[in-house]
Amino acid sequence: MFDSIRDGFSEAFRRLRGTAKFSEANMREGLASVRRALLEADVNIKVADAFIERVEESAIGKNVFKSLNPSEQIVGIVYEELVKLMGPVDPSIRLVQGRPTVLMMCGLQGSGKTTTTGKLALLLKKSGQHPLMVAADLQRPAAVEQLRTLGEQLSIPVYSEPIKDPVAVCRNAVAKAKELKCNVVLLDTAGRLHIDDALMRELGEIDKKAKPDQCLLVVDALTGQDAVNSAKAFNDALGLDAVILTKLDGDSRGGAALSIKEVTGVSIKFAGMGEKLDQLEVFRPEGMASRILGGGDMGALISKVSEVTSEEQARANQKKLEEGKFDLNDFRDQLRSMNKLGSMRRFLDLLPGGFGKMLPEDADPDQEVRRVASMIDSMTARERSNPNLIDASRRRRIARGAGVVPHEINKLLKQFDDMRKVMQGLVKKDLPSRMQALMQMQRSGALTGEAPLRQKQRSERARLTGKDLAKARKAERQRKKQNRKRGR
Repeated sequence: MFDSIRDGFSEAFRRLRGTAKFSEANMREGLASVRRALLEADVNIKVADAFIERVEESAIGKNVFKSLNPSEQIVGIVYEELVKLMGPVDPSIRLVQGRPTVLMMCGLQGSGKTTTTGKLALLLKKSGQHPLMVAADLQRPAAVEQLRTLGEQLSIPVYSEPIKDPVAVCRNAVAKAKELKCNVVLLDTAGRLHIDDALMRELGEIDKKAKPDQCLLVVDALTGQDAVNSAKAFNDALGLDAVILTKLDGDSRGGAALSIKEVTGVSIKFAGMGEKLDQLEVFRPEGMASRILGGGDMGALISKVSEVTSEEQARANQKKLEEGKFDLNDFRDQLRSMNKLGSMRRFLDLLPGGFGKMLPEDADPDQEVRRVASMIDSMTARERSNPNLIDASRRRRIARGAGVVPHEINKLLKQFDDMRKVMQGLVKKDLPSRMQALMQMQRSGALTGEAPLRQKQRSERARLTGKDLAKARKAERQRKKQNRKRGR
């Protein structure tokens, strides 16, 4: 999610950092790269232009050219404007007192509307409400049966009738909700392959007769600008209260998430982050903006971890991180907990510093986690507490126990040490300070562990020229090849 736009922003900010003298001219050049990244992410062109204009005005107004770190200040301004672009968001479902609250779910076919109805009903149930789902999609074959199946899985009642009048079904369902003592009614209305007059007439009749308190539109993030156009058409016809964006965990470029609020004036309230019924989350503009800029989403991360970790354990882990005492025993326990959270790649994407890219695109994250866990399990408790004890002979023993080669043990220890340092440095910081620290780490190579190597290579190559440099490079390649053969 957001990989393309994140890469585009990173490239633009690298150019800004590389300028010898910061001025309005090179700032505009850098922001032109940001604009290209937005357009490549399928952001509406008017939204992209207005966004760049606001960033430029804010930068000039805050006199960033005279600051000590102008490029880092630009990142802060971009972050603030991204948050404004997508928010504010009220995550609550306002309930009416004294009668059932009626929510009308609408959207095109294929957007995931029926599944999202089930997800939202489950979210309401977990918060202590008593939802009733209504099978009012009488256009799509098997839509009624699908909702009934979801109701059985979630132990949530479903109202349906054999008649072909969706308006009557919705009206009767509201009356039935009072009998069943359900305080929230979710109307799963019909969709179409595309917006047409018949669809809008049907939804308009339901809106008039069933009198829903809120109208929620479900749109597919993978459709990009089509999602924005659908949202505008539905809002013009019905007056939307909120949008639910589905499939945001897929290969979406982010254009819909960044454009919908600006184009329609309607906020995204929830986001579908997976196929499972418990994977509907509150849409957090701050977290999304931070992820786009490579800062992870610590709020979502803490929320996810709290689902599988006790509050006491979470506090203990944070204290260990702050004191630099977080060791491989703690990391192993965290890996076991993370298995309960679903997608490991999604978990890594929530970490600051782009840890999600540690895994190759074609890698199976769960298999990688099992491989790492087996390496840690092959260590003794003392080695996990103090990895400095792991010398060459211990590495060979651990590698045999885990079924890997010794250099993979080295790689694991190095990555763990880097991650611990980054997390230790960020855990106490607020978001603006975290963004600044991440930029400094990226610039120095600290996030990838390349800084010491780069410094050593620069100092060595500075002494070499011509044929000597070519010989040194050839010798370095041969040495690496021999090490790979030896498994070191």
